Amino acid sequence: MTIPDFIEARRSIRAFRPEPVGRATLDALVEAACLSPAPHHSRPWRFVVIDTDAGKTALATGMGERWRADLAGDGASPERVDELVAASHAKIIGAPALVLGCLTWNGLDRYPDETRQRAEWGMALLSLGAAVENLMLAAAHAELASCWVAAPIFCPEAARDALELPAEWLPHALVLVGHPEPSYVPRERPPVPLDELRVNK
Repeated sequence: MTIPDFIEARRSIRAFRPEPVGRATLDALVEAACLSPAPHHSRPWRFVVIDTDAGKTALATGMGERWRADLAGDGASPERVDELVAASHAKIIGAPALVLGCLTWNGLDRYPDETRQRAEWGMALLSLGAAVENLMLAAAHAELASCWVAAPIFCPEAARDALELPAEWLPHALVLVGHPEPSYVPRERPPVPLDELRVNK
């Protein structure tokens, strides 16, 4: 058995042509994401499609302000802070479209103890990862480029408030989507070291 082509086709690509991605196509990607498994047959995710300059700028600015404060608290120099935040801002606003994956408690169980409550949220977070993978595989099938950006998981409230989303929506994953820039050459994938990553029992 070999790895299916549609899985091999998914790459993290950050270089896009400037033309927009149609709303119908973006909706199809979100629909693919929503076919992923989730705990208790729930749908604890919400997706925000962002393809306007105003929306992209709001998100980039809101998350950037939080990251700026975190970097300063880490002791980074002002010059380095400016460099990192500017690069992040350019990456976000430069993508033709963004899909922001949020988690909610909708359909999840509630427990009186912290251990099971944390496990329940962990299941939802795993299901969001599966949803993001579905979305990116669907994008690859449509010959679109995509890149998963982890930034929102570090500042879910800042991302939520920047877009004026409902209080219960907590952003955790951001996917950049666009038509790939033809000159972009992704890094060669290293072989998978199965003997290091898998054991048989």
